[in-house]
Amino acid sequence: MWRLERDNRRQAFSIRAVSATMSNPEPDLPAVLEALLWRIGPVHLRQRLGLEEAHEVFCFDRPGAHFFYPENWYSVQGFIRHSLRLVGLYGRAQRNARTIRIVGNALEVPGLPRAFAGLRILHLSDLHTDLDPRITQAIAEQVREVDYDLCVLTGDYRARTYGPFEPALKGLEAIRLQLKGPIYAVLGNHDTIRLVPGMEAMGIQVLLNESVAIERDGATLQLAGIDDAHYYQVHNLQQAAAAIPPDACALLLSHTPEVYRHAARAGFRAMLCGHTHGGQICLPGGHAITWDARCPRRLAGGPWSYAGMSGYTSVGSGSSVVNARLNCLPEITVHTLLCA
Repeated sequence: MWRLERDNRRQAFSIRAVSATMSNPEPDLPAVLEALLWRIGPVHLRQRLGLEEAHEVFCFDRPGAHFFYPENWYSVQGFIRHSLRLVGLYGRAQRNARTIRIVGNALEVPGLPRAFAGLRILHLSDLHTDLDPRITQAIAEQVREVDYDLCVLTGDYRARTYGPFEPALKGLEAIRLQLKGPIYAVLGNHDTIRLVPGMEAMGIQVLLNESVAIERDGATLQLAGIDDAHYYQVHNLQQAAAAIPPDACALLLSHTPEVYRHAARAGFRAMLCGHTHGGQICLPGGHAITWDARCPRRLAGGPWSYAGMSGYTSVGSGSSVVNARLNCLPEITVHTLLCA
């Protein structure tokens, strides 16, 4: 049996500390805030909600604001579609987006307790479940066939970076119904923290600069997860590792690979992430034109290592901006842990 332990230390903060910083909160917002407030504290919650609110206002109220966020461009979506049609590749690119590969990866973890050798981790990333229901259905059908011990989700459940999140939750629920065992997740730059209560109601434990201890045959493996480090930058590795013993073997979940240097120096033995989509629309041979992350190209997709830390960047299970992929098929990844 798995036994999950969480750092239960709580601090008593008033809901007013956060709600006073919000303009026109939704009627049901205080209860959601209070539940998260006990877990992550007022500073993290105030930062996340305040930045989200400012981003929504920026996108809705400022002409031309979408220029800074290609994910939200209607024009770029049309441009990509028309360009693919022009060269006769649009149908193929759409089919590619629904052709979900199951990719196996041997993840060598320095200091891994022998009891965890052979542990299989199902890794899903960048689901964008409200972009195209056909893609979401294809993912749900594929995960049903996979054998694994636990599942991790590395962010970006919503297609846009603002607006309603309920459709993303509905799509995520369709995938959740096909998942088994413990499920852990982090948020990405497309996600609002308001997703967390709905996700956890489904049995998905969201790690917001937090960690859990997983026990197997008397041994312990630490799993930490950080909040988005790409756009919102409310990640905190020190807080995520606060409850982890100094000599413990710890894995990190991050939406983006951009924190790889800090994660390695913080002592994490392995890191799983996504965000880049592997480029999504790539040149022949899978060469990414852009990967929207401040990191070397070699970290844009697949296995990598840095300073003794093993890493893997998923190219994503879903698609962003447009429901099309070229020379970069989406993936469901199954990591098998090995003693390094």
